[in-house]
Amino acid sequence: METIVAYKFVNWEVPALESLRNSRVYQLRLQLDRVEFINREDKNWITQNVNCNTYFKSIIPLQGYCFDFSYVLKRFWAKQYGQISEYRSTDETALIKYLYGRIDSIVEIS
Repeated sequence: METIVAYKFVNWEVPALESLRNSRVYQLRLQLDRVEFINREDKNWITQNVNCNTYFKSIIPLQGYCFDFSYVLKRFWAKQYGQISEYRSTDETALIKYLYGRIDSIVEIS
């Protein structure tokens, strides 16, 4: 039985999921499902795309489909410029790479 890589989240017609097979998000999701190692660049890419989309907190949307990465993401609070914000990241290093400017502190929320 094959796991579900992504699911449709829009009401209108979108291309078949099979047409996204060569996309980076699809390949990373398959790689993580097979419990394979992902490199630093991929961890940074996942962190960047999860935190930059406006629809979801732990999902990367692509052409009407949701690719869920919640099982590899950790929650962090980061304090910058007197404000505390919540982020999702693969690890602290990827979050530091994602954030700009001076970081006062980062705390992982368990």
